[in-house]
Amino acid sequence: MAGQLWRLCNLLMAAFFGLAAAVQVNDPDAGLWTVVYLVPAALTLLVGINPSITDNSVWRSLCDLHSAGCIVGTFALVCFLFAYTQGNVLHEEEGRELLGLMIITIWMSLCRSSAKSPLAGVRLIAAVVVALLPFVSWLYIYVNKEMRASWPTHCKTVI
Repeated sequence: MAGQLWRLCNLLMAAFFGLAAAVQVNDPDAGLWTVVYLVPAALTLLVGINPSITDNSVWRSLCDLHSAGCIVGTFALVCFLFAYTQGNVLHEEEGRELLGLMIITIWMSLCRSSAKSPLAGVRLIAAVVVALLPFVSWLYIYVNKEMRASWPTHCKTVI
């Protein structure tokens, strides 16, 4: 049961990362963010299809390299937001990008750690929560017209 739930979580996250890449089409820096989301989409899809892929050295290397880039990006965005944000962090494009990088980093870490032992217990619960978080957040943002009103035009036309 736990193995099937782990696979399902990976397929959900692959769908989320794929959707996140797809909505970048009219973003000013779409090329960068499309790659940022497509890499974990592919890695996560592979884990959903074959969880033992996390033992593969090529998969682990790509995961580690992408995670390192996301961590660097996270620190850069935190510095930017700390210096320039005056309101709600999620109202800022950089705040939403920061949340995306954090989700990627957490998910890649869960995938990476699943190579040593199958996810169970607290780690599996964390995986379910992280897998559901983006979809619940998107639903909340879609319903919350006040939050969407403060977004730049290129974000409003994607939804």
